[in-house]
Amino acid sequence: MTEPTFRGVLLTGLPGFLREGFLPLGAFYGGLRVGGLGTGIALSSVVSVLIYLYERRAGRDGLLVRISLAFVAVQTAVGLAAHSAIVYLAQPVLANAVWGLAFLVSVPLGRPLAGALASAWYPFPHWVRQTVPFKRVFGIQSLVWGAYFLVRSAVRLAVLLNGSLESFLLIVLLTGTPVMLVLVAWSIRHAIRNLADEDLEPQALAA
Repeated sequence: MTEPTFRGVLLTGLPGFLREGFLPLGAFYGGLRVGGLGTGIALSSVVSVLIYLYERRAGRDGLLVRISLAFVAVQTAVGLAAHSAIVYLAQPVLANAVWGLAFLVSVPLGRPLAGALASAWYPFPHWVRQTVPFKRVFGIQSLVWGAYFLVRSAVRLAVLLNGSLESFLLIVLLTGTPVMLVLVAWSIRHAIRNLADEDLEPQALAA
């Protein structure tokens, strides 16, 4: 293991973050405009599978990648069955709420979800992930991310049900990548700063 740096961690995880955040939704919107709902769903699904295969080939078969692919399969099936763009787009909105609840619930369970996902950006040893400082730091981050996902879900759902497709995509853009980049930057700095001040030794293991 090398000592984590802000730049190193960011460059490791950011490309995949941007790929998953932009490409599937962009493919859906482009396909929807060119050939209709079925084309949009098909293109988005193909792009998502290609991203998954790329991540696998690069040796990254983490929790988030597998969850994303499974969700794409469910989202595609439901969207095609309902034949509705609103139903198709509502699923990731509701999934945001589920993610938010999962982040919040993971904290009292002593298994902060932010810590599990952070391991895709930096290879924390298993024993480090069991320490009290690790769980405390990523417990705080899980609460912040949980609140963000719940608020984001509520805002997007309101616009999806009451606005146009273009306004919804604009809100997705504004409440998505820009805010998440700020939170990602904060999360990396917060983790490096606080974990560097701790004595991460096996005796610091959580009970």
